[in-house]
Amino acid sequence: MNRMPKLEVPRFTFWRGVLLVILALGAYATVLRFFRGLAASTNLADSFPWGLWIGFDVLCGVALAAGGFTISATVYIFNLEKFRPIVRPAILTAFLGYCLVIVALMFDLGRPWNIWHPLVMWNPHSVMFEVGWCVTLYTTVLALEFSPIVFERFKMTKTLHVLHVIMPILVVLGVLLSTLHQSSLGSFYLIVPTKLHPLWYSPLIPLYFFLTALTLGCTMTIVESFLSRRAFGKSLEMELLVPLGRVALLLLALTSVIRFADFRHRGILALPFQATYESRLWLAEMLIGVLAPAVLLAIPRVLKHPTGLFLAALLVVLGVVMNRMNVSITGMERSSGHIYVPALTEVFVTLSVVGAGFLIFALAVNFLPVFPEHEMKEARPIVVPEGGNVVGQPIRTLPVPALVVVALAFFGAVALGADGVRRREVAPGPPAPDGKPPVAAALASFQPKDVVFPQAPDSPGPVTFSHSRHVDASAPDCVGCHGDGTSFLGRTTAPPAGQMHDAKHCGGCHDGSAAFAIDADCSPCHKGQ
Repeated sequence: MNRMPKLEVPRFTFWRGVLLVILALGAYATVLRFFRGLAASTNLADSFPWGLWIGFDVLCGVALAAGGFTISATVYIFNLEKFRPIVRPAILTAFLGYCLVIVALMFDLGRPWNIWHPLVMWNPHSVMFEVGWCVTLYTTVLALEFSPIVFERFKMTKTLHVLHVIMPILVVLGVLLSTLHQSSLGSFYLIVPTKLHPLWYSPLIPLYFFLTALTLGCTMTIVESFLSRRAFGKSLEMELLVPLGRVALLLLALTSVIRFADFRHRGILALPFQATYESRLWLAEMLIGVLAPAVLLAIPRVLKHPTGLFLAALLVVLGVVMNRMNVSITGMERSSGHIYVPALTEVFVTLSVVGAGFLIFALAVNFLPVFPEHEMKEARPIVVPEGGNVVGQPIRTLPVPALVVVALAFFGAVALGADGVRRREVAPGPPAPDGKPPVAAALASFQPKDVVFPQAPDSPGPVTFSHSRHVDASAPDCVGCHGDGTSFLGRTTAPPAGQMHDAKHCGGCHDGSAAFAIDADCSPCHKGQ
């Protein structure tokens, strides 16, 4: 007969006391939120309706749960069986992450009891509709993927057999759904090109969200394995985690190359070095989340050192969290004319959601076979070339350059962030007279370089397009020219005769009404040779 484990009164420790305090503060904030409303429990406003609960609890929560589809796809789709020992904890983390995201979303919704509406009131033209359905379906799939752990605990062999048969189908569905909504979270911001700061806005933002989620899936698995070893005494599968570190390094490099090409194409390579609040936090994000971990992961001795690998992975996690917070808060503040600082009750709710996640994970590990012994024994630790088992090596055995990189990244990010906060008070401006939020003021102080169009065969001379002459510096509007498929950038050859005069190009404004007609006089634009 299978007996439930004997319940013991947990020993009171410092961290358990901290957890109790956090949960108590979260309970207080919850009562305040649902009995007195959003206005009494948050610092949100009509001009800035998305704050910490969306930026961290939802955007970061979904990204931090990416290890579930990353590792399960590795095992069930790519058939890399050696990674099976870390599938269960990864799926548990993902399942808890999505459940807690839904809980956090209930706090942010003005009428949380209507959360079921998108499931029956379809709006297929809305990105939120797609994300809502994907999150709902993927949470269901994760529950089914996690259920064998529960059924195994209660010896439900027949149900287990059925689930094992359909597991590859569930994994494929999970990967598809997670891929869709990881990128769709970035697609939210495609509709605000004049509100999101250009350092974070990009036509490629859905791709960035997906690639960073993949990177986070690898590094979060490393962080989770390290913490599980410290908290639960589980083995550290270094032969599995080191390849994940290498994959994370490749993904960091790929994302960086795409970002550089994107910045170059949009002509904003100099923007990160402007003396603005946003630029400082963007540099801090790159330093702590990309540059420092890439250097650490590129050093073999650090990659194969458990503490070194953990520190590199933790930096990536912090970098992705900073990215999501910058996109949802930093990048939107200037255009909203509103400085947002989370209320203490918002912080209490977020901390309690995170604390509840740790508590439920610990209970699951204690009462369910999350770390099966027959699988954990298959993992063998890597041996450092100089000799010695890497498992258990203290931080003092890390190479000195690695410690210097971590210290520089930490203090550099703190310094950049502090300088950004100092500049933050002048960031937002007053709303526009027409009631519409102004375009990000960073664009007002930054103009792309002049674009010189090559001379066509029948043209009297080349044309130099100056943004400063065509854009109102007090309220620049990129969408007016670039929001409907019009694009003057990237031309390296002469355009076909007459093409630049049509309604999608210069002729759209130079029609004799909005601006002087093209056929009236060529000399203002074409400088004859």
